Amino acid sequence: MEELAGTIILTFLSTLRDVAPIIILLVFFHYVVLRKPIRNLRRVIEGFFYVIAGLALFLIGLEQALFPLGELMAQQLTSPDFMGKALDQLSWADYYWVYIFATAIGFATTIAEPSLIAVAMKAAQMSGGAISPWGLRIAVAIGVSASIALGAFRIVTGTPLHIYMMVGYLVVVIQTMFTPKWLVPLAYDSGGVTTSTVTVPLVAALGLGLASTVPGRSALIDGFGLIALASLFPMITVMGYAQLSEWQTKRKKGNTENDLNDSK
Repeated sequence: MEELAGTIILTFLSTLRDVAPIIILLVFFHYVVLRKPIRNLRRVIEGFFYVIAGLALFLIGLEQALFPLGELMAQQLTSPDFMGKALDQLSWADYYWVYIFATAIGFATTIAEPSLIAVAMKAAQMSGGAISPWGLRIAVAIGVSASIALGAFRIVTGTPLHIYMMVGYLVVVIQTMFTPKWLVPLAYDSGGVTTSTVTVPLVAALGLGLASTVPGRSALIDGFGLIALASLFPMITVMGYAQLSEWQTKRKKGNTENDLNDSK
């Protein structure tokens, strides 16, 4: 208990140090640049305290639970006892449970991502309902789940990350030319919001744990890179979702016009 209390205090102080530049910047602009007092100062101070306390507890949770859990799952799924073969007899196809787990964890963490929920709600509000919050979240989650599964395959096979990135961004550039212009910025932002509080810890832990257990892989060279793929693929799936929706709308409109012509 004393050790836990000490960890909480140290983490709280460390978080306070990290957040201090933001507080100083806001205070400077209010009192020096704008020359106006901060409204509801007491509430703002309470809010900053909650932010610091929440971040401190979140960081402790990462170290105590999420990182160890992700690494443990990777170790168990790649254990020779679980896979039923010796390490020197394994091929990339024998790691299918790793790919399934990577797909599931990518989808589940993205659906629960608070930043994505916020962006989806704002997008639906600004578009007047043209964008479905759940449709956007599912499109992004499909992209992340595919990217994490592909990243796990990359770690298992040891193929270079830059090949996946170059091909992926080439697809993004081509899609951008055929996507409605109003949706392109949202699609690009959708890649960024996935790399946030829920997704990053588990995905990073999975990558590091997988690279540490697959023979011939380096945790430093092969363990990282999943987050880069997780930022790339949602752009592809969101623009694909928009293109599919636009195609369906045009198809329905065309069918309606044909029915009207037939009735005449």
